[in-house]
Amino acid sequence: MFERILGRLVTKGTLTVRYADGRHFTVGQSTPGFPDLALRFRDRRVPLDIVLDPRLGMAEAWIDGRVTIEGGGIMEFVSMLRANNPWEQGKSISSNNIVTRGFKTTRQKLWRLNHRARSKANVAHHYDLSGALYALFLDRDRQYSCAYYPDADNDAAISLEQAQEDKKAHIAAKLHLKPGMKVLDIGCGWGGMALYLHRTCGVDVTGITLSEEQLKVARQRAQDAGVADHVRFELIDYRDMQGPFDRIVSVGMFEHVGTAHFRTFFNKCRDLLTPEGVMLVHTIGRVGGPGITDAFTQKYIFPGGYIPALSEMIRGSEDTRLMVTDVEVLRLHYGLTIREWYKRTMAHKAEIVALYDERFFRLWTFYLAGAATVFEHGGMVNFQVQYARDRRALPITRDYMVETEAALLGR
Repeated sequence: MFERILGRLVTKGTLTVRYADGRHFTVGQSTPGFPDLALRFRDRRVPLDIVLDPRLGMAEAWIDGRVTIEGGGIMEFVSMLRANNPWEQGKSISSNNIVTRGFKTTRQKLWRLNHRARSKANVAHHYDLSGALYALFLDRDRQYSCAYYPDADNDAAISLEQAQEDKKAHIAAKLHLKPGMKVLDIGCGWGGMALYLHRTCGVDVTGITLSEEQLKVARQRAQDAGVADHVRFELIDYRDMQGPFDRIVSVGMFEHVGTAHFRTFFNKCRDLLTPEGVMLVHTIGRVGGPGITDAFTQKYIFPGGYIPALSEMIRGSEDTRLMVTDVEVLRLHYGLTIREWYKRTMAHKAEIVALYDERFFRLWTFYLAGAATVFEHGGMVNFQVQYARDRRALPITRDYMVETEAALLGR
């Protein structure tokens, strides 16, 4: 069964599997642009674990050192699988048998609840890791979300730092800011977006987070910049905030809300906005309709997290009297971003192993490899959805976005 499944998954490029007992087999054929790799299994259970749950089984075997890759690394292996099974062709590397689907659906319903008491613990699981780790692979501003590559189609290479600066300008332009406005940043991370908006647009920003580690860094950055009177950071759940605010921005936080709370989120945001208020939500999204968070991500990376389909997002905001005023889909930008994170992670292997251990390093590289390739070949994109309380709060064409973005970047 394992060999049949692998033969279905890999037809371009070759993949040789070497069992623990010395047997081996090869699938696929050499193809330009695809690697020739080999997997070496260190114990007899690895094939069964992969058959039962392809992603979690392979992930845990890789993390535990029970499988090694020859001819490349984990990025090359995961990229080979996904490139052979692109979303556009209706293919998938996940197990789709009826028993597995039923179990995953039940598990997902429980996790999607994301009760208030669990939210802070879920955030801490990922974002309260050592700040030294994030400093090693993120840009200088610690933007832990999709960057923006406006010239990628023309092979114009820009640094990760510039791409993240372009992302902040792209979002700021959609907020249609005026000096003196009050802005709420929901899920403010280490404070980079809030500090940028104040510095470039002259607005006062309140950033909120559930991560104590991020809060410490963000407050210190505001203090060091001498803007703590204008850029404030609080450890508070968005449901407990009081307004009003002229603008709301939320980048990379909506994935942690949970479908059961989408309506609560949008109702609260509407209540926090002034009558002429505008909101921009930037989130990872599914292009194939509602789905299920894979077991690896749920267990090791973002417990309680769920990537929404656009239909779920819009359904959650309907009947809240928030008007959708603009939708943009960023298709390949996050793949480019995470590839850069992966390169920096690999370059700092020794430091990361010293911070944690070899097992954590393998876990982190598997996470980044899976994340990058699901944007390159799988069913994930980024959505930027703009909302307004009043249909006349914004210009009636998108020209203002282009003009403001160019001015912010000096182009």
